[in-house]
Amino acid sequence: MIEAKNVSMKYGKNGQYALSDISFFIDRGEFAFFVGSSGAGKSTLLKLIIRELTPSTGCLKVFNRDVGRLPRQKLPYLRRNIGMVFQDFRLIESRTVYDNVAFAMMVIGSPQREIHKRVPQVLTLVGLEDKTKAKVCDLSGGEQQRVGLARALANRPALIVADEPTGNLDPGTTLDIMNLLRSINQRGTTVLVATHNREIVNLFKKRVIYLDGGRMVGDEQEGFYTHDH
Repeated sequence: MIEAKNVSMKYGKNGQYALSDISFFIDRGEFAFFVGSSGAGKSTLLKLIIRELTPSTGCLKVFNRDVGRLPRQKLPYLRRNIGMVFQDFRLIESRTVYDNVAFAMMVIGSPQREIHKRVPQVLTLVGLEDKTKAKVCDLSGGEQQRVGLARALANRPALIVADEPTGNLDPGTTLDIMNLLRSINQRGTTVLVATHNREIVNLFKKRVIYLDGGRMVGDEQEGFYTHDH
């Protein structure tokens, strides 16, 4: 599903390395945490996976395609198969919950008939079936992140990439969102979560890939977020 071979990412000609010589393989259907302190390289790695950035050196394959060499016209195909969840939600606040999720489907040209059928399905999946007509700006942070999850799921992606998805949420809401991501994973979707939330990582006991100063310093199945990494 995702294969990184000696991937490095340098900003500018004489700039800092945000990532240095990273290698790992993530199989279809896995759930993996990328952990590390602020500036460890987590967000950079996610941006490479969704092809917002391209590696300076090394090879990164997503769905068996080298994303660094992917022609621009193939980018929509790649991104259609990836659902993104952000810390700051990135919703259209003045629009309704329905409109926000429908928009993700309209962008890729889904027929109206399919949108009408799919949007209520994903809103039910994230527990927002009664908020369809609510404006996003009237929702709590936890509800807004559920809309973000519904939008990420709308096009049935093979991969969900979540960058600090619970960074702005209280502990109870954080657990709700993470349980939703786990249930999505149990349905067969690959889930990658960048976080520095120690409690959540230790509670979920999933694969943990540790980053420190742009280097990969650990990779454990059923891992814990320990101090010594």
